[in-house]
Amino acid sequence: MNLCKGNSQLEQQILQVNPLLEAFGNAQTVMNDNSSRFGKYIQLRFQKNTVQGAKLSEYLLEKSRVVQQDTGERNFHIFYYMFAGLSSEQKEMYGLLDPSLYRYISGRFGTQEVAERWKHKYQEVCNALDMVGFQEQEQVDMQAILAGVLSLGNVTFEPEESNGSVKVSEASQGWLKAAAVSHKKYARDSIAKVAYGRVFDWIVCKINELLAENVDPEVELREIGILDIFGFENFAVNRFEQLCINLANEQLQHFFNHHIFQLEQAAYKEEGLPWETITFNNNEPILNLLLAKPLGLLSLLDEQSAFPQATDKTFVDKLNSSFKGSLHFQPARGRVLGFSIMHYAGKVQYDARGFLEKNRDTLPANIRGLFINSITPLLSHSLMVLMERMYSADPHFVRCIKPNNQKEPGVLDNQVVLLQLRYNGLLETIRIRRDGFSWRPSFEEFAE
Repeated sequence: MNLCKGNSQLEQQILQVNPLLEAFGNAQTVMNDNSSRFGKYIQLRFQKNTVQGAKLSEYLLEKSRVVQQDTGERNFHIFYYMFAGLSSEQKEMYGLLDPSLYRYISGRFGTQEVAERWKHKYQEVCNALDMVGFQEQEQVDMQAILAGVLSLGNVTFEPEESNGSVKVSEASQGWLKAAAVSHKKYARDSIAKVAYGRVFDWIVCKINELLAENVDPEVELREIGILDIFGFENFAVNRFEQLCINLANEQLQHFFNHHIFQLEQAAYKEEGLPWETITFNNNEPILNLLLAKPLGLLSLLDEQSAFPQATDKTFVDKLNSSFKGSLHFQPARGRVLGFSIMHYAGKVQYDARGFLEKNRDTLPANIRGLFINSITPLLSHSLMVLMERMYSADPHFVRCIKPNNQKEPGVLDNQVVLLQLRYNGLLETIRIRRDGFSWRPSFEEFAE
């Protein structure tokens, strides 16, 4: 692959970005051993047919994975790569113990064969950090923070009845002001999530500094953008993170429908072409249920999050009363604290526990100061900004189809594939491409 004729260093830096981001942003899930737990948009900027620079934007990093993973899943790859790749001396320097002792990775380390593969991956990460331009001390600092995150997860709290204090039972010293143990656990996990998120932001910010174009600002640049974002998710247990991911997929599916079906058929009608309208599954009502203001699901979540006395149960009660009779919302049965959304890809039942806490995503005031100016923050980009960028582009689509649910190579499950073809609208896409007028040459091209 030759991206940058005459600029081989820039080419190598761009190519090294992906394995570096995968190490820090991907993880094993029940559906995919190398699942992206964030979305990224890479802009390649051209001048005179040569790539002059690149810019990366990231969206919705699943920070909660740092402190909790479901059965059959793992934390972010980089933690396992570190244990496999660091020497004994380096582990001692970072204060790392046996990986089975760390709560945040739940002792799930793997076989010797897997460890060897992770060791090789760790070296790839180090090479990528060097290539992209991270200094040696920066890499040491980064790994020290990651080791600190793991150690933080092992801090436990014991209520002391004698004086109403809470004792930190790990190697830390001192006493904390009396507070519920649950509050202290929340503070601990909040610090871990924020610390990891800041490391990831630091990496993205550093990448953008190094790949920034060095061109005359007066000269117009052409751009190719590549969006790589997590697919639709429906697990045994679906939480706030899955709702965010599926919302992003709903918006992208609507964007796909808009360009492939609505704009295409509107052009045929405008030009007076004989055409039988092709219907498609319009997911706009689902987006309205999720995004409408002031009565959409996310608006109601923000409203409840603003009330100190609100709970996940009051939030669910609010949803049940607001969306009673909706075709795209179903209350949970029995005593389950949750609800179901009829997404374009099917019904998903969400566990509402933790929704308010995760939506607030705030640090307790007494520890917020620990992170002021500690790592250069990267300005967050909302999905609204992403979609505005997408609608201003001339898009091309690549649809990824999973061949089976067992993650087995060379196995094609017809029913699994057919289901994806249907809910992604690919059967209708094939029809409009077959019967429509997808090739539109200019008069000059036609004459030639």
